[in-house]
Amino acid sequence: MIGLGGKHIVNLYNLWVVVYVALGTLATAYGLAVIGSTVGQPNFYTYFDLATAGEPGYAYTTNIIGALNGVNSAGAILGCLTSAWSADAYGRKRTIQLGCIILIVGGALCSGAVDMAMFLVGRVIAGIGAGILAVVVPMYQGEISTAETRGAMMCVTGIAYAFGYSLAGWLGFGCYFIAADSPHAQAAWRFPLAMQCLPPLIVLAGSGYIPFSPRWLLGKGRREEALEIVKRLHRTADDKEDVAARQEFYLMEKQYELDAQYEVRRFEIFRTAPNRRRAWVAAIMMWGDQFLGIFVMTNYGVLIYASLGLTGFTPLLLNACWTTFTIVGNIWTALYIDRYGRRTFLLIGTSGVTVSLIFLCALTATFLGTDNTAGLNAAVFFIWFFILWWCFFVDATQYVYVSEIWPNHLRSQGTAFGLAFFYLASEVTLVAAPVALNKIGWKFYLVLIVPSCFYVAAVYFLFPETKGRTLEEIGTLFGDEHVAGRWYGISEEEKMEIARKALEETSSGGHGMKTGDSDGATEKDEVVL
Repeated sequence: MIGLGGKHIVNLYNLWVVVYVALGTLATAYGLAVIGSTVGQPNFYTYFDLATAGEPGYAYTTNIIGALNGVNSAGAILGCLTSAWSADAYGRKRTIQLGCIILIVGGALCSGAVDMAMFLVGRVIAGIGAGILAVVVPMYQGEISTAETRGAMMCVTGIAYAFGYSLAGWLGFGCYFIAADSPHAQAAWRFPLAMQCLPPLIVLAGSGYIPFSPRWLLGKGRREEALEIVKRLHRTADDKEDVAARQEFYLMEKQYELDAQYEVRRFEIFRTAPNRRRAWVAAIMMWGDQFLGIFVMTNYGVLIYASLGLTGFTPLLLNACWTTFTIVGNIWTALYIDRYGRRTFLLIGTSGVTVSLIFLCALTATFLGTDNTAGLNAAVFFIWFFILWWCFFVDATQYVYVSEIWPNHLRSQGTAFGLAFFYLASEVTLVAAPVALNKIGWKFYLVLIVPSCFYVAAVYFLFPETKGRTLEEIGTLFGDEHVAGRWYGISEEEKMEIARKALEETSSGGHGMKTGDSDGATEKDEVVL
């Protein structure tokens, strides 16, 4: 709801739930990025008898490194498909719990791997858990947030991703200093891999305290429970009768009643023109974001820095520093995405990243393999410039947009479809990158630059702006005709009429809360954004 002075008032319980479940996506990001520090640990190569850069047999090593990321992405695709089914059948909350359990098992297998086969199996299983959480967490965050704060709330997923990248980077840097002749030398890569299990363990332990998604409860006929959850999530001290929560629930319920008239058939996300447009937008965005090259930088940044002449612990240190910088960018996105909009952020971010890749490609082509320190340092600078544009404008925005464009009854399927394209594209970039960087060097960047240019144009021409709209009314932007009610852009008189109807309908049958109830929110139960 909008508070005094146009500020966004957020119930602290709502914020706590959003942040808590984001620990699941922190583990997802950590699992993706941890290989980037693993390949910087000398004992990793020694233990698995792998050649290092410049040694005979390094081509086999690059294949193994690519496989470790490839099987993880393959598992994530399976996780996305699992989440699409489970989130509807058993709910967002149960699906979060399932993803945590699977991720813990996968992380344990990776950290305890005695051979490469066990390591690869662990990466597949961890990928399944990561894919489940990557789909269900931002979807759940969006469904328990208000229209005015949904962008910021869902950006918490991006912030969690940034913390995951950063944690992997700094642990890898710290573990580098474990002596190679130490009896605990294997801890340099085993301990960071084991840390992937901690965040999902925390989420699983406290998951009994997070509510079910009210929109999912409505779909299961549990109206009273859904209403009470919405009131608890969105109650504020200056709204003793829960008017804002009731009007939100009123619009939510009316849309559900309308959606219930339509059969959800197999492949429903492709059966109508509006849904096909959503699917097209989701696929382009997630495929395009992956081809901007972020996973190449997060997973192989250490190798790229090394190729630019940096040695010892310096590549690991730079990798840790830039991943920490992404935290700042994602927090900035959370604060301003609801003001400036998703489409604006995507346009600025994708354009900046593409320009950075072009300069990085040119500098690498010119100075790679030379002793021109200035030219090589300039290439490092544009890696950081790439990161700036990515983390300030793209990283968190993609998770907000891919989830919120879908109607309630198709959100789990649609979000899973989009994220599946993200991981499918990573099969190309992550598996190819170590081999390509070793074989063709700077020319690999052209594989990223060309599709990225088309992607920028696609964002401009195909992506509608969704800021400020309720989840239910976003369908109007894609051509849906069955939208029960609108909130964005209507007059104050129309809003007052919705509030009146909401109070009437949600107070009938014993659902109402009288003014002055003792469990109303206080100023300590809310925060101003």
